[in-house]
Amino acid sequence: MTGEPVLVVGSGLVGTGIARRLAAAGEPVTLVSRRPPLLPPDGYGARWAALDATDAEACRRLLDRLRPGRIVLVHGPSDVTWCESHPEEARAAHVFVADTFATLAPDTRIVMISTDNVFDGGSAHNTESTPVSPANAYGRAKAAAEEALLAKASPAVALRVSLVYGHEPADAGKWLNFFAACAHRLRRGERVEAPDDHWTTPVLLDDVAEVTAALLHAEHPLPPVLHLGGPDRVTRAEWATVIARALGAPTDLVTPVPRARTRYASRPVNACLSSGALAALPATGSIAVRGVREGARLLASAFTGTLAV
Repeated sequence: MTGEPVLVVGSGLVGTGIARRLAAAGEPVTLVSRRPPLLPPDGYGARWAALDATDAEACRRLLDRLRPGRIVLVHGPSDVTWCESHPEEARAAHVFVADTFATLAPDTRIVMISTDNVFDGGSAHNTESTPVSPANAYGRAKAAAEEALLAKASPAVALRVSLVYGHEPADAGKWLNFFAACAHRLRRGERVEAPDDHWTTPVLLDDVAEVTAALLHAEHPLPPVLHLGGPDRVTRAEWATVIARALGAPTDLVTPVPRARTRYASRPVNACLSSGALAALPATGSIAVRGVREGARLLASAFTGTLAV
């Protein structure tokens, strides 16, 4: 810990989780976004401020006022389906913000959360040395944002994460992660259709936050690109079955279906990440990233209530 302010740009599931982890460690954290986060940050020690990150002058004023020692970028539209329908808007938002912060704070440690969608899904094990080949608009936007950031900010890191999951309340409206969507539907006795031909390496939100915090405060140089995926390579149908068992719900509520029949049709067949570099770093080598069964067991108690089946 440095005692310097930390700025987290983006208040979705991942940004809020990272801010919560940093604040719990005593970091002075400011979370910024256009709209307030679903989970108010003042409940865990962070504070929120309104910012349109596509306004370069507003970003400059914020940095001049806050003078953060560390920055986390979790910005831009992450709905893959929306990005596919609005490719130019998605690219512009992701690239502009990355370029703006790299330009305004080139000597500040910046960790940008990126995605497994920078790969086309042709390989079951994408490492940091695998050439990027995005097959959808979201992946192309993130790949371009990585390039913009790393071209100007020398202490910057693009941390590509696989499918992130964590708890979201039942009244959150649109659930932002597959785990929460499955858990709430299963608890209501609803059937869950999940692809049996779409592989991923899910990673628990708490583990993403832990690794990000470690990278922010690493005292040694870091590689420009790092991968963070969970240890288990599973299909979404297999994962939904794990979730059902953890909740005590009937596993026959999970219906395996082809990826092409679902909203995941534009995702890479193999949305999987692996890394030897992360475990070799002094800052992150001791962090044990949890598998889907342990993650489901840890989260199950948060989805309380009587099953409807």
